[in-house]
Parts: sequence; C-alpha cells; structure tokens
Amino acid sequence: MFDIIIIGAGPGGYETAADAAAHGLTVAIVERDLMGGTCLNRGCIPTKALCRNAEVINLMRESEVWGVKTGEMAFDYAPVFERKEAVVKQLREGVEMLMGAPGITAIKGEAVLKDANTVVVNGEEYSAKNIIIATGSAPRGLPIEGADLAMTSDDILAMESLPKSLCIVGGGVIGMEFAAVFSTFGVEVTVIEYCKEILPPFDKDVAKRLKTVLSKRGIKIITSAAVNGITQGEDGYTVSYELKGKPQSATAQKVLMSVGRQPVLPQGLDAVGVTVGRRGIEVDDNMMTNVPGIYAIGDVNGRMMLAHAASAQGQRALHAIMGKADDIKLDIVPSAVFTVPELAMVGLTEEQCAEKGLDVTVKKAFFRSNGKAVAMNETDGLLKMIVDNTTRQIVGCHICGAHAADLIQEVVTAMNAGATVDLLARSIHGHPTLSEVTLAAARQF
Repeated sequence: MFDIIIIGAGPGGYETAADAAAHGLTVAIVERDLMGGTCLNRGCIPTKALCRNAEVINLMRESEVWGVKTGEMAFDYAPVFERKEAVVKQLREGVEMLMGAPGITAIKGEAVLKDANTVVVNGEEYSAKNIIIATGSAPRGLPIEGADLAMTSDDILAMESLPKSLCIVGGGVIGMEFAAVFSTFGVEVTVIEYCKEILPPFDKDVAKRLKTVLSKRGIKIITSAAVNGITQGEDGYTVSYELKGKPQSATAQKVLMSVGRQPVLPQGLDAVGVTVGRRGIEVDDNMMTNVPGIYAIGDVNGRMMLAHAASAQGQRALHAIMGKADDIKLDIVPSAVFTVPELAMVGLTEEQCAEKGLDVTVKKAFFRSNGKAVAMNETDGLLKMIVDNTTRQIVGCHICGAHAADLIQEVVTAMNAGATVDLLARSIHGHPTLSEVTLAAARQF
C-alpha cells in the first residue's frame, strides 16, 4: 500500500509527488498520456515558446529605431515549430526523470476509482491511504452549430504550417496570446469576444490598453458579439455572430475555439460518492473532497485554472495529509498574459473593490517615464496599484508592459507578507530597472 496515489502528472500532480517523496512518503502517480500534463505538452510551455519567437520578431521589425536595417523578413514557421517541440521534449524528459526518483512509482494508464483507497489501472488494483485527483482540464466548446469545425488550443499547437487567416472565438487569455503570436507570424487574425472587453478577469484599464496596441498591429477585435454558428465553405470557414442585434459574419481559413476549459473527471467518482459541482470537484480549504482521504487539486476542482495554483493546492493537500499547518495564501495568486506587451495581475480589480464597497485609493505609473523602458523601446505600458486606505496594504496590482509577468511578483510577495505600500515605497530599487515603475506607483501613496 502506498501513502498517496496521485491521478494525473501535470504540474500539480508531479510536483506534489516529488514533495511527498522528499518527505519520505511512498507515492504512485498515474498518467494516461504524457508526463507534464496539459501545461507542459499542450499549454503554457509550447505557447510561451511561440510567444518568445513572436517577441524576437517584433524586436527585429522595430530594429530600425536603433539604426539597424533588416528589410523585409521572409517568415518560415518550420524552425519555430521545431523549437517548440524541442523545448517541450526537453522539459518532459526532466519530469520523467523526476518521477523516477526513489519513493515514486510512475504508472502509465487510465485510473478508475474503486473506493476511497483503491484505484484500478490496466486491470491492476493499487491501494493508498490517500488519493489526490489532479486530472486537469480540457478545452471547452460552445453549444452552437458547427462547433466541431473549429480547432482547439491542442489542435493549433500541433499545426505544422500557418493558415493565411485565423478567426478566434473568445478573447480570454488563451485567445489573446494566440492572436498576438499568429498575427506576428503574418496571419490575418480576427478575435470575436462575447463580453464588452477582452480578458474579462483583468482590470479594464490594462485590457483596453492591450486591445489598443494589438488593434494597431492589425488584429481585428470584435467585442460584445455572440457567436451562433460556424459553417464550412470552399475557401475556409464562416463564423456567424450577432452584434448589437444585427447578424454579422467573419471568414477565415481556420477557426480557433477559445472559450475556456472544463475539468477532466476521472472514472469512478459516482461510485465512490465524490461530489461534483458546476465548476468541478468540490473541495474544502485543504483540497479534500466530501470523501475523507480523497483530495482534488488544480483545474479539476475549478477554483483557479492556473498551473502554479495547482502546485500550491498540491502543497496544501500534502500538508493536510501530513497533519502539518501552513500559511499558503491561496487567494493571492498572480496571473499573466504573454502577449507583447505582457499583462499581469494579482488581487482585486478596481471594479471588484467598488462592488465590495472597499475604501481604496488607486494610483498609476507609466512605462514611458521609466529610463529602462525608454532604452528598451518598450514605453507602451502602465502599472495600476490599489491600496486599502485603512490598512495601507496593497489589495490589487495590474500591469500592462514589458516583463509584466516578472514585475508582478514583487507585489505578490508584498501582499503575502502583509507589507504596507509605505514599506514598498521605502524599499531601494535598482536603477535603471523596470521595477522602478512599481516604486513610482508606490511613492504616489
């Protein structure tokens, strides 16, 4: 009997397995597909490899600013695709090696829950004192006619050549990253979003700024539009939608459906009696389901579909199993969009503060006033900080600009420590650095 059986070898699963083994526990980790899960094989990592190529191309196209003449570049997608595959392969091999460490038994196959302590894989039964479900999520579609004609994010990452045009249904994180990447690669891109603004979870100011930047680069972004069908023609596909009560359509060689993700539920949940809600498997603050000894972490519980959230939830579940308390703040989680410029956020938006009736002050600092940003020719950006007027603690921060995903971490650390904005304002920041944008915002309070 194992101490823990983990179903799913994505970031939440394999990192929890490694942590558990490091604490002397015996772990069996079951994976039906590739080690590393969606994030490594069909999500975060391959997408970021493409984003990096797009960033380099953007820099080359702007190089005349620095007096370097490059002329028109003929874009070849083949080496970009090959590099993406190589990056994924390298990291997957690292995970496979990690899962071969002492104390960990990796099992290939589909896990079916038999009872609260037993799973069946390939006809063999495996038992453990605790079970952690970390089966992740899969792309979700719209209930519309012709939905099966659209590609998913999995499909577009497996695509070895570029279409001339691409229509993306959904202007969330995944949709906007692919829009920015493929537009840079020379694809004509149209984005159709149901909400009034792209990136609905993000602060409106930063989302609008990104929309403006990407629109100037030639991406057609249509908001407040309800897609109701996809049809196939001789030259591609037609996406039908309604805008302000009027029927409209967009045509493209390929269509990407990017309207979110849904939990992948393992077989046997009903038999064991695990409760599944509208968002996914229901869990308490220790990630335990209604069945003692069975936990669910990451996308499968629907709380926050981010790889690093899954890893943190895995730590919480492991600590609960070990009878160890922790102070991981699962409500302070950064998120980012790897477009050019990047977006990043943590905490509440200004709109959410208003809805909660919080007494806050909002200040902004701009990249155009930052020496490093000017030297980098990355002046199009802002940092928006929100501070509680009573506690002086930061309750939210939202960034649109170069290296936003890295810059947000300073604020995440400050929020976790309960530091006031005054402490941040007194902290000496290196010069010239982009982090001085954070300092400039903090000093305004």
